[in-house]
Amino acid sequence: MTRKILLPILIATLLIPVAAYGRGHSVKATLDSVYILMGKQTTLHLEVVEDANSDGFLVLPKGDTLVGNVEVIDATRADTTDLGSGRRQINQEIVLQSFDSGLYTLPALPYVNGGDTMYTKPLTLKVVPVMVDSLATIHPYAGTEAGESRWYDWMPDWITDYWAWILLGVLLIAGGFAAWLLLSKKAVVSILPAKKPEPPYEIAIRELGELRERHLCEQGQEREYYTRLTEILRDYLQGRFGINAMEMTSTQIVQTLQENETTRLPNRYMREILSVADFVKFAKQRPLPEDNTKAFNQAMQFVEDTKPAAEEKENEEESPEGDKPISPASDKVAEAGDNPKKK
Repeated sequence: MTRKILLPILIATLLIPVAAYGRGHSVKATLDSVYILMGKQTTLHLEVVEDANSDGFLVLPKGDTLVGNVEVIDATRADTTDLGSGRRQINQEIVLQSFDSGLYTLPALPYVNGGDTMYTKPLTLKVVPVMVDSLATIHPYAGTEAGESRWYDWMPDWITDYWAWILLGVLLIAGGFAAWLLLSKKAVVSILPAKKPEPPYEIAIRELGELRERHLCEQGQEREYYTRLTEILRDYLQGRFGINAMEMTSTQIVQTLQENETTRLPNRYMREILSVADFVKFAKQRPLPEDNTKAFNQAMQFVEDTKPAAEEKENEEESPEGDKPISPASDKVAEAGDNPKKK
């Protein structure tokens, strides 16, 4: 009977410490290495075991330094693990680094749970200096490398940033300047007097002189010679009398000139020229050299006889006596009515 009573009491006594421990909290800190080379890094591991419904928290160091010249490089997020039986474990890591050698005592970190506070154990960290061999070659820093150059690097930033607006402004200014020049040019042209057109008489005399300088008949090109000679006279009739001679036959031209009082007498020269020209162009006849000269003189005489009176007077005042156009005033004019000789 006595043994039956003592056995439960003994079991309950043994379980009380275990239950008390299960309801307690613990916090600890460890280092990956308590010895590190100057400039190297080590990790501080923090571990908290608490009730699952606990509101406790670990107070982490503030700022970039934990103690002295030991710097806090990074801190990971807390990782929670369920231990079962209403318990959980929280793990967190802090990366430490120091560039100054020496022995450092890391402070205890507090864990606050309600009105109770627990601390981790202080840890010792030894930072070993780097031994430098004075005889070893010390390589200097690498030289700076030139960046990639572009053709617009020399331009100010405001040009490269607003180049589109600048280009638009330049185009607008250029367009306005061009419009101003165009309008100014039109205004100047409208103010200046119009150039006096060359009279038909002067055009005919100039073109007849150019035809004579070509010496087409001497080169056996009689057809081209008479074609050009009649074209000059037809253009002269169009400019001088308004006769559309280019669209008329030789007979029509002669009849039209016969009806005009101014051209009635000189019409005999035109009749002779057109007759010889038709033989050469259509009958493919070759006139004699004197016939060619006679046709040219008759063309000059026709133009001289039909020019306006004002131009005749002006021509007499400005031209010397020896520069007067060739005029068949001698026997060649008398022969104008003869038929041209054919070979």
